[in-house]
Amino acid sequence: MEQKKLVLCQSCAMPLVKEEDFGTNADGSKNTDYCVYCFKDGKFTCETTMEEMIDFCVPLTSNGDPYNSPEEAREAMLALFPQLKRWRK
Repeated sequence: MEQKKLVLCQSCAMPLVKEEDFGTNADGSKNTDYCVYCFKDGKFTCETTMEEMIDFCVPLTSNGDPYNSPEEAREAMLALFPQLKRWRK
């Protein structure tokens, strides 16, 4: 059985599972790198730093899905986010 590769938003690391999860390019086509919350009509929905994005995401992910605490979420994001396309130096 073929295992499907998990695709993550390259800005906030949200799993991109359904068609409606994907952001849109300027021409209205689906953007396969970013989620609908981070990228719309060919541009980012907000100007932010990686640290601000982590601060925003921690409360959304630290209730046991997928992380069990804010500390666990922040630690994981500090390791993951620098590898995402938007935050790579």
